[in-house]
Amino acid sequence: MTPFPWEAAMRFGLGVLRLAPRDFWAMTPRELASAWGAVMGDRAGPLGRQELGAMMEKFPDGR
Repeated sequence: MTPFPWEAAMRFGLGVLRLAPRDFWAMTPRELASAWGAVMGDRAGPLGRQELGAMMEKFPDGR
């Protein structure tokens, strides 16, 4: 079984959605997936490396 992608989930929730940490951690995985679908478009399966790279380039963390 593949572990949950916490790093990507936190980047999306905190970086892209700009949620406060308390709001991010209060979300259920289903709510986070729904927000993902609203922003990134509904799709089947996880992001590939190329798609994740494109998303990270489009929505940088602001370092």
